[in-house]
Amino acid sequence: MKLSRRDVLKLSGLAAVGGAGLAIPLGHGVSGSSASLLPSKNMPIPYSNVFSRLPVLPKSMTAEHPTGTDAYPADGRGPIDYYDIAALPGSARLVPGFPATPLLGYEGMIPARRIDVDTGTRIVMRMHNKLHLTDIGLNSPLNLSTHLHGSASLPQYDGYAADLTMPGQVKTYHYPNVQTARTLWYHDHGAHWTGQNVYSGLASQYHLHDAMERALLPQGEFDVGLIISDMMFQANASLLFDDRTHAGLWGDVILVNGKPWPVMKVKKRIYRFRVLDASISRSFRFTTSPQAPLRVVATDAGLMPRSQEVTQWRHGTAERYEILIDFSGFRAGQRIELQNLSNPNNRDFNNTNKVMAFDVVDDQFDTNDPGARVMPEVLNYSNDCMALQETPGMKVRTIRVEHDDTTNTWSLNGMTWDEIVTSGYRKVIANPGLGDTEIWEIQNNSGGWFHPVHIHLIDFKVLSRNGKPPFPWELGPKDVIYAGEGERVRLIMKFGSRVPGDPFGVQVGKYMVHCHNLVHEDHDMMSQFSVGLPADPTGTMVQAGYVDRNDPVTADPAVTDPAL
Repeated sequence: MKLSRRDVLKLSGLAAVGGAGLAIPLGHGVSGSSASLLPSKNMPIPYSNVFSRLPVLPKSMTAEHPTGTDAYPADGRGPIDYYDIAALPGSARLVPGFPATPLLGYEGMIPARRIDVDTGTRIVMRMHNKLHLTDIGLNSPLNLSTHLHGSASLPQYDGYAADLTMPGQVKTYHYPNVQTARTLWYHDHGAHWTGQNVYSGLASQYHLHDAMERALLPQGEFDVGLIISDMMFQANASLLFDDRTHAGLWGDVILVNGKPWPVMKVKKRIYRFRVLDASISRSFRFTTSPQAPLRVVATDAGLMPRSQEVTQWRHGTAERYEILIDFSGFRAGQRIELQNLSNPNNRDFNNTNKVMAFDVVDDQFDTNDPGARVMPEVLNYSNDCMALQETPGMKVRTIRVEHDDTTNTWSLNGMTWDEIVTSGYRKVIANPGLGDTEIWEIQNNSGGWFHPVHIHLIDFKVLSRNGKPPFPWELGPKDVIYAGEGERVRLIMKFGSRVPGDPFGVQVGKYMVHCHNLVHEDHDMMSQFSVGLPADPTGTMVQAGYVDRNDPVTADPAVTDPAL
């Protein structure tokens, strides 16, 4: 392959930076022309690809369940849908002039197909690890742990980082789906390799529906999932994974549903977009140009009490925001761009200010659909999470996100995941009782960095940010919080219920809390908390000898796959 003088200079410059072992400078962002090692003529061109919707994963139809559903299970607790999914090598055509880039995907598809389910319908999902050594340019051992992000699952089905499914094994996951409608996503969560596995393609959305959400927001064709991520490429179009000495990975190619900078045709009406930042490290500040009417209607954990009109919003990795965009005021043939204004401490390149484009068409639609013309303001006053209030004497915990410059290690309250492993998985950062309501203060002490902190199991309400009200787009239930540089964010959350028969009452055990900059999580900003488990006298360890029936590693582990 012949490289131009410009390409040679680009390669030598990147090599010099890498050889110096430099990470992101603290306190400000960095810009450059590109990060990929591709010849310039092969770089993907913005707005040259057609947008692809996320296809729906079909249920697994077997002789026992010919429709893929058990409508009347023996336990009488509501229907069960069944899915069989295999993690497989895959590929995608991402770089002009090259064969498809080798990737990993659920069913070998990048991105994987989404799952749709109604509240009250449980899911039983068999996840097969059929991965093998492939030339994808990475060195992950391909051990998997599937996390349904946003689900109140039992610990043994929550994608605990040490609950691994090795190649040649299968694990059966049970998802209760007892929560209100929301946009969840499923992705790999294996300890120390989450970043590489998700970067390779092991992720997709999971839509939980209920009657309230269906009545208020656009459905079907006008309910659109967007998985936004970034990548960079080797000179041969294989993946380039450069975490800049455990600082983070910022690619120079923005992907939407697996396509670089695609273009979507839209009708002159309101659309609902479920926006997921599935990048490894990059945060976004989204806006439209020209400015279109925008309303945020749902956050990570479902509908907001009231929709919020915005012109832009800050969006960290793993956060989900559901946005209504009204295209009715634009003329047919007009183009509206979804752009990225970025945030401090990203790495920005020539085209990372672009995300995708919408081309308005004059096609027909049902004008009697109320969601076509009206953006609702009042949405959900019945959300238990948003009704939580701080009271005198309420337990307050401080969670510090920190970086040790000497060891180049990320931690929470100075604790690393390795310390939890060394403790026999007994050490915890918090130990709330079942039914407790607590306030957690997330304090970013790490210098010039931002951290999206994810708390498994629960939904929380944002009380304040540096003593001020939350941003308008945060005024809904969440499970990831953007902890910006020097910020202190107060959250309130309830850990289940003691009410007999309440399905949340069974979520007792150990759950994870970590940074969702997946490079930081892998090195080593990940911890765990316990819910309803007895503690030792120090309060920092699960009581020695306690038998945890929901132990996330041993209660229901992966087994040898009989299908292989």
